[in-house]
Amino acid sequence: MAPIALVTDSTSVIPAELVAQYGIFVGPQVVIWDGKTLEDGVDITPAQFYERLKTSPTMPTTSQVTVASFQKIFQRLVEAGRPIVAVLVSTKLSGTIQSAELAKQDFPGAQIEIVDSMHAGMSLGFQALMTARQIEAGRSFAEVVDYARKVKDSTGLMFAVETLEFLHRGGRIGGAQRLLGTALNMKPLLHLVDGRIEPLERVRTTPKAHARMLDLLGEKVKGHTNVRIAAMHAAAEAEAIVVLDQAKARFSPVETMVSWASPAIGANVGPGIVGLAYCVDL
Repeated sequence: MAPIALVTDSTSVIPAELVAQYGIFVGPQVVIWDGKTLEDGVDITPAQFYERLKTSPTMPTTSQVTVASFQKIFQRLVEAGRPIVAVLVSTKLSGTIQSAELAKQDFPGAQIEIVDSMHAGMSLGFQALMTARQIEAGRSFAEVVDYARKVKDSTGLMFAVETLEFLHRGGRIGGAQRLLGTALNMKPLLHLVDGRIEPLERVRTTPKAHARMLDLLGEKVKGHTNVRIAAMHAAAEAEAIVVLDQAKARFSPVETMVSWASPAIGANVGPGIVGLAYCVDL
């Protein structure tokens, strides 16, 4: 039997070397800028995106992975006889799963399971990566699907933003709406809850926000084993590395990584964010 294929989308921001190592297939989100449609991570890299964002008089918008993109990925895999598990961004943040479900209809009889991660960024990335490792370990299709549906309970993401403007404009602000209009020097901490972006706390400065994230991460991982941590950033790599180094010293994770916030995420959160994603007990 051909090996199971793991599919995710570009909001997962798994480092490229791990995508290649585990043979993960990535559906590109769409960035629309000045009338041009760009595939996230294909036509525009994170570095290019944030550099342009600094000076652009116009702002990008985003759209989910297209049905055609999923059709192209699925066709290649179905023709190779490979069962497919797709672990994708939260339905409460994107229509990506709807695109995948529509594409799936073109392949009746194929083994294609689509899983709502209820997450984004590297909390989705950890779910996809850990599921890919189950495939590598030789688990059955049923076992891999069961794992993919349960792993969401072992992951999380929190992040500090410089402004809520981008989330507000994109309609993805969730309960953090109530933080709008707060003092300019307040830095909101946000996290993912039940698939939506919700407020966590307000902190006065960016350094204090990063320090508070580490404290909150400590509460999340306390008593757990096999802690994995990723620092995400939107053109703030130096700050992300500092935060990750502090997390390493405090929590002794078994795996760490630094990843960009993808253009599709950056268009909705803005530049300068630093976030921490975690995965435990796996």
